[in-house]
Amino acid sequence: MMMTELDKLTAAVDAADWKTICALQDIPVLGARVVHSVHGDIAVFRNAEDEVFALQDRCAHKAGPLSQGIVHGRQVTCPLHGWKFELASGEAVAPDIGCTRAFDVTVADGQVRLKV
Repeated sequence: MMMTELDKLTAAVDAADWKTICALQDIPVLGARVVHSVHGDIAVFRNAEDEVFALQDRCAHKAGPLSQGIVHGRQVTCPLHGWKFELASGEAVAPDIGCTRAFDVTVADGQVRLKV
């Protein structure tokens, strides 16, 4: 199947939106790495299964640094007051209410890429 000019342009724009952040091994297991961006600080997490997630590095409760929280399964616990957030969505875990922004992140060839 041949790509049209519009398909080529769309693919180029999509590729430009993804930024290589670091190697997967540069993020500690059950830890995070902080990326500074125009959107504010973004915490990129790695869990025990080598899944990678990215959230705004700001708790919805009292703006605590989620990157310094405890990663467990597919959640992170804020270090300030113990609120838990789903890593995939940024949603607070009940009974807490709120969310923090989630960003698209992927791993390709051992490199972590963030969509900004």
